[in-house]
Amino acid sequence: MADKSFFIDTSKCTACRGCQIACKQWNMNPATKTVQHGTHQNPDDLSFSTYKLVRFSEHEVNGKPVWYFFPDQCRHCVQPPCKIIAESIGVKAITVDEKTGAVLHNPKIKVKEQDFKRIRNACPWDIPRWDPQTQGMAKCTMCIDRIREGLLPACVKTCPTGAMNFGDRDKMLELAQKRLQEVKLKYPKAELLNADFHRTIYLVIDDPKMYHKYASVTVEAEMVVG
Repeated sequence: MADKSFFIDTSKCTACRGCQIACKQWNMNPATKTVQHGTHQNPDDLSFSTYKLVRFSEHEVNGKPVWYFFPDQCRHCVQPPCKIIAESIGVKAITVDEKTGAVLHNPKIKVKEQDFKRIRNACPWDIPRWDPQTQGMAKCTMCIDRIREGLLPACVKTCPTGAMNFGDRDKMLELAQKRLQEVKLKYPKAELLNADFHRTIYLVIDDPKMYHKYASVTVEAEMVVG
């Protein structure tokens, strides 16, 4: 039975981007050229070679600037919409690992651009990415190669603050609920994002929309796409 999950506690994230760099290094993906576009966030979005991205979101609250950090990555859905739509159009590039629940996109299998667009549009969190040169899809792999060797995902291993956690799903859900109760004492708006549907469980301390456009979706939307 698939039983692994991430627990990402954004209240502990300092935006050091260690997770983002570790992901790049482990997967041996090329760096993205730094371009100034008015924010500390870099690069500006996920890509075929960027599976993990710490998103920076700045807002004015009570006349003061407030930063929200969101380590964005694949949610590894319990019922992945990307896989469902891919199978419906005959694309066999997406599988789910039985032991971990990791949703895997095989970058070696060519996918037509129009098919990729349908797959990406099916994802409420806008995660899938496509390389026009190789015609392959790629995203976070849950570091399945590391997990099979008894290692933690690279992003979790490198996190210095405890924001990134990984383990058996029941233990991660228990940790998330316990941490939520602690955080709510200081941040009453704190919540877990769609924990029943994802294997990447986020804890946020404010409205999810303050973090990122695709930080969360309603349960109704998840049920429609899933």
